[in-house]
Amino acid sequence: MSIANNKKAFHEYFIEEKYEAGLVLEGWEVKAIRAGRAQIKEAYVLIKRGEIWLLGMHIAPLLSASTHIHPEPARTRKLLLQEREIMKLIGKVERAGYTLVPLDLHYSKGRIKAEIGLAKGKKQHDKREDAREKDWAREKQRLLREKIRST
Repeated sequence: MSIANNKKAFHEYFIEEKYEAGLVLEGWEVKAIRAGRAQIKEAYVLIKRGEIWLLGMHIAPLLSASTHIHPEPARTRKLLLQEREIMKLIGKVERAGYTLVPLDLHYSKGRIKAEIGLAKGKKQHDKREDAREKDWAREKQRLLREKIRST
């Protein structure tokens, strides 16, 4: 079940591969995410010292959060992956010019996971071509519906 999607990532990048990563979260963050108060639209992924970090994900704290905790909505959160996956991603990002983008947050076996994508940036003409293809697919569906109604 999806919690938050990053539709902007599919518009801005060609997604080559997808990986599912765990997140290191605090208790108040889990409660807020379960209440649907997370967004990853402006988030991005960085690699520092052999670890993968998620920056810019905003989790709005609940009003009923504890009084002794001072929630930080946009703090840096660590992503959990297998070491061989991390090494593979580091190699591709550093050598091949790829970037890592968060695609969505979802539940997997009761735990909150992030799907990250290994991506290459799109040029402006690629974005226009994608828009044309989507418009044509929509137009085809509309024409088929009209044809079916008329028969």
